[in-house]
Amino acid sequence: MHRLLSTAEMYDADRAAMEVGISGETLMEAAGWQIARAVAGHFRPRPVAVLCGPGNNGGDGFVVARLLRDRGWPVRLFLLGSPDRLKGDARTMAARWRGGVEPLSADPLPGWFGDRDPLIIDALFGAGLSRAPDGVARAVIEAVSARSLDVVAVDVPSGVDGSTGAVPGVAFDACLTVTFFRAKPGHFLFPGRARRGALVVGDIGIPASVLDGIASRTFVNGPALWGDRIPWPSVGGNKYDRGHLLVAAGATLTGAARLAAAAARRAGAGLVTLLAPDQALAECRAGVPGLMVRPDGEWDRMLADRRINAAVLGPGLGVGPETVARVQAVLAAGKRCLLDADALSSFAGTGGDLWTRGGTPVLTPHDGEFRRLFPAIGDGDRLSRARAAALESGAVVLLKGPDQVIAAPDGRAAICDSAPPTLATGGTGDVLSGLIGGLLAQGMAPFEAACLGAWMHAEAAVLAGPALIAEDLNTAVADVWRRLSPSGGGGPSQDGSPSAGFRSARALRPRGRRRYGPRRE
Repeated sequence: MHRLLSTAEMYDADRAAMEVGISGETLMEAAGWQIARAVAGHFRPRPVAVLCGPGNNGGDGFVVARLLRDRGWPVRLFLLGSPDRLKGDARTMAARWRGGVEPLSADPLPGWFGDRDPLIIDALFGAGLSRAPDGVARAVIEAVSARSLDVVAVDVPSGVDGSTGAVPGVAFDACLTVTFFRAKPGHFLFPGRARRGALVVGDIGIPASVLDGIASRTFVNGPALWGDRIPWPSVGGNKYDRGHLLVAAGATLTGAARLAAAAARRAGAGLVTLLAPDQALAECRAGVPGLMVRPDGEWDRMLADRRINAAVLGPGLGVGPETVARVQAVLAAGKRCLLDADALSSFAGTGGDLWTRGGTPVLTPHDGEFRRLFPAIGDGDRLSRARAAALESGAVVLLKGPDQVIAAPDGRAAICDSAPPTLATGGTGDVLSGLIGGLLAQGMAPFEAACLGAWMHAEAAVLAGPALIAEDLNTAVADVWRRLSPSGGGGPSQDGSPSAGFRSARALRPRGRRRYGPRRE
């Protein structure tokens, strides 16, 4: 279920299901059943206002209204447009509804259920609306939002673009969204992600085999994506088998490189060497007995050493021609490479000089660095921007942010959905660089290394808790590895895969009460 489908790809899945004999009527009935089931599982019985649009999303709403009324819930149904204009399966489901159909008005809320606030079922537009809602629909969304009513969205909250997460105008702020077969990128990309609430993906009977004919290459980042690629230590192996990583430090801000080096060791790199200017050697060596620290005068000798197979450049290194020269030398030497921070800013406006150097480096820009490095890429959604940058550069691009996107030159992309806001503190990006660099040193492919490193980074932050500082992450990474290991001891299963029973730190941490309240018997 980690694969995501755009709105167009979901239409393809629906068509493919119908081609193998599953009718649209059957799919709509199943969708309505899943929504009603989710509503009954999350809320106590209460008045419900079902807001139906003129398309198939509205057809789902007619099914929900019928099923909830059959369960004894007080239901009123409001339709945007005329019942006579409904077509296809939506018209069929409207005919099965035995209650009244009231016109959706621009001032709908007073008098719906007296002074009792209803639960709103948003079945207006779904994922297919890519423009801002207007007219009556806009007025209804604004009125519901003004009263902070609980909203359950069908597919996506109306006003959110299912493919991009964009909100071009107004949108419902749902506390629960029920979608079908596979989630969509817009469920995980901001600002849409902030509007969806809890997400339920319901099975409506579409066989997984229909994915064989759909070219989607977008995923939610998680163990299902890279679990069989984890570079577990091999029995009989040694530290040299696990790679040797170089990390370059600058003359003053050495903490960034030191955090990255520590993270690379936690990620499993067999050896990590920190190269530092003479005036920074003592500072880099202090209190870190397991880290090898060498003067950066040995740079050329280290690059010539074939046993050194990867490098992390950028954290605290300084912006300028010396950093450019180091990046170019690492790529020319055929080393695996992660470039962050100053290494990216050093190529601002001249990224083409970097793209021609060969290899597949991992780039980890935040939005500001991204704009400087890829000035020709516009201000579209983050998924499209990251994909365009990966294609332009031939690199794996990890676009940092609360909805982190990782894109490969071949079109694959993963959205990270588990990073907590506590990561917004100094030094955490340096830890991310080190984690990915340590995985690259162990031979993990760049896209998978970036995905695993980003996921471990987020999981470690959840484990570290609300008082997180960057140094906490490297300690918590050990617990993340332990949770990934089926034995709990840092090794693979017999087939080399992670435990199928893995539960994320986010799933295991205590939860606060959901704002819409649990169902009570």
